[in-house]
Amino acid sequence: MDLRNIAIIAHVDHGKTTLVDELLKQSGAFRENQSVAERAMDSNDLERERGITILAKCTSVEWQGVRINIVDTPGHADFGGEVERILSMVDGVVLLVDAAEGPMPQTKFVTSKALALGLRPIVVLNKVDKPDAEPDRALDEVFDLFASLDADDDQLDFPHLYASGRNGWCDDELDGPRETLDALFRKIVDHVPSPKQQDHAHEEFRMLATTLGADAFVGRLLTGRVESGRLKVGTTVQALSRDHKKLEQFRVTRIQAFRGLGPQDIDEAIAGDIVSLAGMSKATVADTICATSVTEALPAQPIDPPTITVTFGINDSPLAGRDGKKVQSRVIRDRLMKEAESNVAIKVSDTPGGEAFEVAGRGELQMGVLIENMRREGFELSISRPQVLMRDIDGQRMEPIEEATIDVDDEYSGAVIEKITGPRKGELVEMKPAGAGKTRIIAHVPSRGLIGYHGEFLTDTRGTGVLNRVFHGWAPFKGTIQGRRQGVLISMENGVSVAYALWKLEDRGKFFIGAQEAVYTGMILGEHSRDNDLEINPLKGKQLTNVRASGTDEAVRLTTPVTMTLEQAIAYIDDDELVEVTPKSIRLRKRFLDPHERKRQSRAAS
Repeated sequence: MDLRNIAIIAHVDHGKTTLVDELLKQSGAFRENQSVAERAMDSNDLERERGITILAKCTSVEWQGVRINIVDTPGHADFGGEVERILSMVDGVVLLVDAAEGPMPQTKFVTSKALALGLRPIVVLNKVDKPDAEPDRALDEVFDLFASLDADDDQLDFPHLYASGRNGWCDDELDGPRETLDALFRKIVDHVPSPKQQDHAHEEFRMLATTLGADAFVGRLLTGRVESGRLKVGTTVQALSRDHKKLEQFRVTRIQAFRGLGPQDIDEAIAGDIVSLAGMSKATVADTICATSVTEALPAQPIDPPTITVTFGINDSPLAGRDGKKVQSRVIRDRLMKEAESNVAIKVSDTPGGEAFEVAGRGELQMGVLIENMRREGFELSISRPQVLMRDIDGQRMEPIEEATIDVDDEYSGAVIEKITGPRKGELVEMKPAGAGKTRIIAHVPSRGLIGYHGEFLTDTRGTGVLNRVFHGWAPFKGTIQGRRQGVLISMENGVSVAYALWKLEDRGKFFIGAQEAVYTGMILGEHSRDNDLEINPLKGKQLTNVRASGTDEAVRLTTPVTMTLEQAIAYIDDDELVEVTPKSIRLRKRFLDPHERKRQSRAAS
């Protein structure tokens, strides 16, 4: 059968997953009356809720006798580890660009990887029917982007199409008939070469593992493109590491190929097709699965280093074990090790004492997604503030720098530049107008400076700003960055908070809790209006007497407490504080709950 392997690249929210859904529908991948979730490709709950793609997924459609394998790639740089390897198993890419926003930083991140691999993109200008769409400007920006990424002449001579993924049409001309996606199918079949691996069908079997998954019934599943040869179920093969060492020998128990919405079991894998294999116990991403006679591993992309680390510990607060069932360090360790197995961008290491684990990853979003998934599975955890991983290069202490691209309304640009270049030690690289009343700011900021900045940024821009970041490189350490300015309000009692007590304390700061909530000694109840920490008693009731007067009994009206999301809470805490995460609640607390122990520790630290 004629084959094409393509990846779809797009920035978050530019309509990639919606377009793939339409391709599936129009190719007849699902029946007219089949019930399909909106955005069929976003499979886990978090992806649906946040509207982002976290894991790369494969699907395939058949159009006029050609099978097109489509890989949906994550747009967030936090999941960049997935992207590079996925691009190594396709022969062409479709670059999807929002006709109003133009190419964005994460488009740049993935496109640079695709161009470096010599792939020739097809550019699709999506959402051209939006009122603020400017397809011509977006097309010019794509050309400028390719030129700045050192694209060759073939890559710069890219075909482009106009589309509306939501309405299910794509055309060569902006004022075309706007009926179906046939123009896109045609362009993929004509422009993308069929896999050259098909010429090697008679050689020994070799396949490079690009993504790792797990199935409750089958076990570990490694997905990749068959580089040469054929493979039948039941054959014994071996796994080689990147440095050609033999890792294990195993029997292939199952071969799955992507057909329409889900994987289907097949008897034989052929060169050029993208398949998943089961049966291995040690082999992982970037390893070569091959016939037992092969001695050389296939060249593989190295895995990007993690840039931040977070400590996951057991929940040892007085309220531990009330909400979740999974509270022991052994259970937490097993879950983290399982995550590290299927997510190559995460590294897990034990800490002395065995009660906590260091988890290193790419960014706050990736950590937030992992913690949120664990919390939904019934885990209770205590999470530390993220720390940036430093490197020693030629005897100099280096820290990771990120390129932040910020789109804001003109009136807020001053406040944003002041925050980024002042306390957060960033350097302004470029500032230019970006359409009606908007400014685009590009700055190089230390990763440390961006931890916890997003919430503040949204406040400064009244929720209208867009901040995107991508790893830029390493630079000498830029000195200390000031953390949170305000102190916190700490509970000095165990019990249930009383409305009267909170009402009397409202002039001390803003609260994170309301009345009738469980509190304990050392728990953070709110933010102090000054820069020092203050211990308060949230349980103090009103002294009752038998004398009543009409004027003295005022109604207690509490200000609505500030509720934080998981990412906001993790970014808010200081080094001596933790976030207590349970399936039902997110609480902030001091690392040492006992006030005497806290004083002792702060004296020792100073």
